[in-house]
Amino acid sequence: MKSPTRLGGVALAVLAALAQGANAQGANAQTGPSFDCARKLTSSVEQRICADPQLAALDRQVADVYAAAVAQATGADARALAAEQRGWIKGRNDCWKQTDVQACVDSAYRTRIAGLQARYRLVEPVGSARYECPGTPAREAMAAYFATDPPTAIVEYAGATQLMYAAPSGSGARYQGGGRQLWEHQGVALI
Repeated sequence: MKSPTRLGGVALAVLAALAQGANAQGANAQTGPSFDCARKLTSSVEQRICADPQLAALDRQVADVYAAAVAQATGADARALAAEQRGWIKGRNDCWKQTDVQACVDSAYRTRIAGLQARYRLVEPVGSARYECPGTPAREAMAAYFATDPPTAIVEYAGATQLMYAAPSGSGARYQGGGRQLWEHQGVALI
């Protein structure tokens, strides 16, 4: 009967290094951003994301939410979503031009996550409203509100659907996006 093969010191060291490298990659996948920080990063914003655990976590969240949106998008919408994501990444990377780069990147991530969640109904609306607008012919507006961060609304009016984000308001609730705004106060809306 043969005795079990013994590994030499060098073989054990190689196996230990491989296991440690695999553990480090697994840990980075959970703590780093969704992209590979080991590749040559040309953007100072991407370098910042790799170095900042909070921004890395937001990056992973955008990647997860984007993947869920892609799973729901079909045909032309899927192509438009991919192009939009590339444009969003370029915009995020342009945060280096801002005075407060950290706040810009953080805001870019939160706004993107909220927009995808609302637009693709990845979260349930917390409320909805139907507004009748006077005139001939009478028009109606429909709004679905989402408790995203920042809060969002999907507003349908005059044959268009618009994603809007909560905006500061002295009273009532105001949402704006796409050159439009919805301001609601005590059951009366202005679009």
